[in-house]
Amino acid sequence: MIEGLRRRFQTRRLDAPRSPARFGAHYDPDAFGRLSEGIARFFGTARYLVFQTILVISWILVGYFLLGFDHAPALFLLNLAFSTQAAYAAPLILLAQNRQAERDRVRSEEDRLVNQRTQAEAEFLARELAASRLSLGKIEATLARVEERLERYEEREAEDEPEPAA
Repeated sequence: MIEGLRRRFQTRRLDAPRSPARFGAHYDPDAFGRLSEGIARFFGTARYLVFQTILVISWILVGYFLLGFDHAPALFLLNLAFSTQAAYAAPLILLAQNRQAERDRVRSEEDRLVNQRTQAEAEFLARELAASRLSLGKIEATLARVEERLERYEEREAEDEPEPAA
């Protein structure tokens, strides 16, 4: 840190080439985007709308009743009413968008969880079906062996039977 300060405050030689001028301001688009989103989120809150309402009412009360600086109250109040309506429109839209975005986020998360459960159930059913097929294959093999033994037994019985006397 001290070395950085020394370099910063050293006198520069006049015969040395100058580096390109650097401005102290640095523009970070991501930081500006985050700041803009934060401001937009604040403007889209009920807290901002309440603050704005208090400010407008205070302005009307102080300006009209205490200071008396408005000599044309009807025009002033009409202009203020339209300005207030315009000023409320954007925050209300932002508030609605913020609320919709939150609902979409929750719905998306619920859909993701349902999809995970559905996929897990499908994988479980596929494993069960494969196990059932294996068991059925073993049962078929056992049944084939039993049928083969039964046929051999029936052949032996037929050979061992005495022929009826005529």
